Amino acid sequence: MYRASLASGKAISPSRYPTRSLEWTRRTIYGLYELSEQSGVSPWYWWADVPVQKHSSVYFTGTCAHGEPTVKYRGIFINDEQPAIQSWAQEKFTNGTGAPFNHAFYANVFELLLRLRANYLWPAMWSGMFYVDDATNGALADYYGIVMGTSHQEPMARSTPNEWNRSPRGKWNFTSNAENVTKYWTEGVERVASYETVFTLGMRGEGDLPLEESTNIKNLETVVEAQRKILAQVYNSSDASSIPQMWCLYKEVQSYYEDGMRVPDDVILLWADDNWGNIRRFPLDNERNRSGGAGVYYHFDYVGNPRDYKWIQTTQLEKVNEQMVLASDRGANSMWIVNVGDLKPYEMAIEYFIALGRDVNRWRERSPGNDSVQNFVTQWATREFSLPSKSAEIAELVRSMTRMNARRKHELLNTTTYSLVNYHEAETVVATWKDMLSRSESIYKSLPSGTKPAYFQLVHHPIQASSIVQELYYTVGRNNLYASQARLSTNDLADQAVKIFDSDWELENEYHKLLGGKWDHFMDQTHLGYYYWQQPMTNTMPAVNRVAAKKQALAGPMRVTIEGSLGAWPGDNSNQCEQGYNCPPPSLPPLDPYTPSKTRYIDVSAGGPNTFSWTASSNASWLTISPSSGTISPSKPETRLTISVDWSKLSSPTGYAAISLKSAASKQAGTATSVTVNLVAHGRSAASGFKGFVEGDGGVSIEAVHPTRNSSAGGAAWHVLPGLGRTDGAVTPYPVLANNGKTFDVGSGPSLEYDFYTFGVPESGNVTLTSFISPALNGNGNDRPVGFAVQIDSGVPQTIYYSPVTNSRSDPQGWGGPDGWVANAITYAKTTHAVSPGAHTLKVWMLEPAVVLQKFVIDTGGVRPSYLGPPESIQL
Repeated sequence: MYRASLASGKAISPSRYPTRSLEWTRRTIYGLYELSEQSGVSPWYWWADVPVQKHSSVYFTGTCAHGEPTVKYRGIFINDEQPAIQSWAQEKFTNGTGAPFNHAFYANVFELLLRLRANYLWPAMWSGMFYVDDATNGALADYYGIVMGTSHQEPMARSTPNEWNRSPRGKWNFTSNAENVTKYWTEGVERVASYETVFTLGMRGEGDLPLEESTNIKNLETVVEAQRKILAQVYNSSDASSIPQMWCLYKEVQSYYEDGMRVPDDVILLWADDNWGNIRRFPLDNERNRSGGAGVYYHFDYVGNPRDYKWIQTTQLEKVNEQMVLASDRGANSMWIVNVGDLKPYEMAIEYFIALGRDVNRWRERSPGNDSVQNFVTQWATREFSLPSKSAEIAELVRSMTRMNARRKHELLNTTTYSLVNYHEAETVVATWKDMLSRSESIYKSLPSGTKPAYFQLVHHPIQASSIVQELYYTVGRNNLYASQARLSTNDLADQAVKIFDSDWELENEYHKLLGGKWDHFMDQTHLGYYYWQQPMTNTMPAVNRVAAKKQALAGPMRVTIEGSLGAWPGDNSNQCEQGYNCPPPSLPPLDPYTPSKTRYIDVSAGGPNTFSWTASSNASWLTISPSSGTISPSKPETRLTISVDWSKLSSPTGYAAISLKSAASKQAGTATSVTVNLVAHGRSAASGFKGFVEGDGGVSIEAVHPTRNSSAGGAAWHVLPGLGRTDGAVTPYPVLANNGKTFDVGSGPSLEYDFYTFGVPESGNVTLTSFISPALNGNGNDRPVGFAVQIDSGVPQTIYYSPVTNSRSDPQGWGGPDGWVANAITYAKTTHAVSPGAHTLKVWMLEPAVVLQKFVIDTGGVRPSYLGPPESIQL
């Protein structure tokens, strides 16, 4: 809370406010920095080189005030410091041999926190000892008014295990070595007794690992009792209840609590996410009246399964909003701390996290048509780049960038993440990145020279870097596929891949040389070539293939490949059919008037060094092939044919076409070759007057944000979360404590309805409905698992509980692995429903809050494999 106003010249006494002197200091500083920001000084003026706006005069005519923040302690955790921020700090703040995280380093961090109106810090842990590396660090934090803490594995204001291992102290075990451990903790509290500190309680094993199995709840309760006794003694207090303390329920520690371990009510319970942005547990009804309250430990950076992610921002602000607003509404408002890794390049995400904690109501999604994330990023872009006419576009670029990165983090991408043959998926992803990069480049070039460094760091570099990674995997993916198809262009793609891979380093080097090397090392983090969870020691290009460029393919010079298949013709190929030889002629996926892409494609390519001409024709007058002839040569080894249907000429409900592709005989190429590709066209139309989604391309695909009807009940309704998720936003029940915080019975809660139309169903008479759901854990307790119900027409509603109940010592089945929930950023739930041709309604019922739905796909028999699912169906 602060208030800035014009004064008569008399000083305002701190005694007017019932606060500690440091709290008074912070409030004063917040007010000054608010005026500073309004005058044109970005909080990131140093850390991201945002130009300070210059004015001939600055006027202050009224009162500027901010009430009590939503969250009491709002801060960041600098973590996983190698290879970036530690190397940078070593270079910039030492003579090459001293401790990198010294007072010169932290002065910049403390100022940033205050300018963001944060007040809390967990200092660098793995290679740092905050109070030992520089004896002035603690006093400097106190001078700035920063509340210091330590991470979940560093109790009692000591950098453990680094400080513990500085001298012989015995085993890190309170049961067998209580005297030395107690002395160690006492020294830590005495060292910081004059500084504002939130003490971390509890105990984890060395190296941020679980304690030994023999350490039971009773022993840990004894640990906490001893720690509070130390606090009371050092602070000369009858008890420790007035001394700020926190117990972080991270990983297996949460299970101790759920198995019955308790700490006094004045201790903050710091609940944690799953390291991937999904909060594991929220305060329950009977936990919300604790005097210490609760908080959240969140992650923008992580080292561990299924992969590290430490390079550039891959967390959607929309996801942060959804999870942290949920946490706030459920009473976790005492402390928010976020793991920010190297701090850069999470600048905007850090500010957003702190801004939410400062005033969650300002930034929550509360009403239809409101897009608070767009509002925030637009205001941020206006402040940082002084280009109001482009701020909305910059916001769109940033949100698109984080969405695309959040679909699957860079470290988890591979050459087959996105389908190379279905729904134009991979090429559409790369085309989107290229469009974003082009738009960003245009804005970058339009900026004054003084603003370009900030824009490069905050917007242009992450778009450019991500675009390079996506294009690299796409190029190598096609290279690998084309090699299996005996296509000459395999080699061109291999060469392109090498150039793209080299450009990744060139961009890294550009970042490091920016402003005379001010940010050298910040892009040192490896991000290419992961083969298990830990970071690779160097970036590795994905493996490419080459074909014999001077040798003709066995089946002749012409290679034919088609949409929807990994196979190639003529000749044998393992992807043509199950046995891999003597396979039937290729068939394109069927076409109908409601296929979103409207067309199919066939690629004609070179199978060797010989030039040949080719023709394409069809036995169907309603079919168009473009182009229908051409020449393939080593200098032009590929041609794509677009196949379309003139529906006005299709006289029957179903048409069958045979497309004949022939290569002419020549001396160089040898005898003529031919391939016949089959296509089925379904001429169909929905019933007159129908409004809704229409089956096309073998199914019905519906974005959850496009309901036909939205019905409320019990004071709750399904609420749109703009931009959240992998494709086009999401829906969630709101408010979370509606219906008196109770679960709805099936069929009694708020509902969404989606009208759709089908033309055919599988022989079984059933269709498969796949619900695409944002990953979530059972944050309201295992007795209230996250769930919803789906129903088609008058069928019986089917309940879906998609997060298996498990104890907090382990993750739910399906969570981990390179193809698990968090890696894919999605959870799938499949149900079957009896459906006949005609109009239908999919109804989605709320059971529990905290459910976030992104998409629904109804497979009528033709849905093909892809990462994102089919594009949305045509809606009448």
